[in-house]
Amino acid sequence: MYRATPGIVPSAIHQKSGMGVDTMEVTGALSSEAVREDDLIAGRWDGAQLLLFAIDWSAPEGEALVMARGELGEVAIKQGSFTVELRGPTSILERPVVELTSPECRAALGDRRCGVDPAGLTVLAQVSGVSAHDVFTVTAVPSKPLAYGRVRWMSGANTGLESAVLAANGGQITLREPPPFAVATGARLELIAGCDKRLATCRFAYGNVANFRGEPHLPGNDLLTRYPGA
Repeated sequence: MYRATPGIVPSAIHQKSGMGVDTMEVTGALSSEAVREDDLIAGRWDGAQLLLFAIDWSAPEGEALVMARGELGEVAIKQGSFTVELRGPTSILERPVVELTSPECRAALGDRRCGVDPAGLTVLAQVSGVSAHDVFTVTAVPSKPLAYGRVRWMSGANTGLESAVLAANGGQITLREPPPFAVATGARLELIAGCDKRLATCRFAYGNVANFRGEPHLPGNDLLTRYPGA
């Protein structure tokens, strides 16, 4: 169904056949009930798929002319209107195709390359107390380290969003940054254990050195600046 609303104002649309990365900006008013300002601020629309097309209003059943497609990048809001970057399909070409060496592990905790059983890394809990916007206590924590882990909000204003954990002291959780909306006592959440990607943590916390995906003993560029007695 097409609804008459204040139109969007796209930047110039260039269609080309090369392999360059296609990007454009779209500006418009927050007029749709489905796209709310607080959801845009919270990042719920980041990465959403967008299709921009032209159609003959007198014959809407006709074939549409696709002008641009891709996913939403950074969303900015100012004075009731939004500006969003649309990244075309060719933007995937900007991603690296091979891994670089690193002293830290490049696998994600619990994935296929890591090999750690993800079943024991997740705990369901509730917020039992709030000390600050990014500090609160919970009723249960995973048996594995929670620092560098994640919080997935299951109820409350932040439902569906994730927050990165900076540190954990018993049941007290400190987030890397406050979530978009205030944390309320009683909110349900899922706590997912974390890993700081260091070899020592892989060995002593998870006993998983055989699957460590890093090169902690490989000399780096700083080797060129070393000298005797440094």
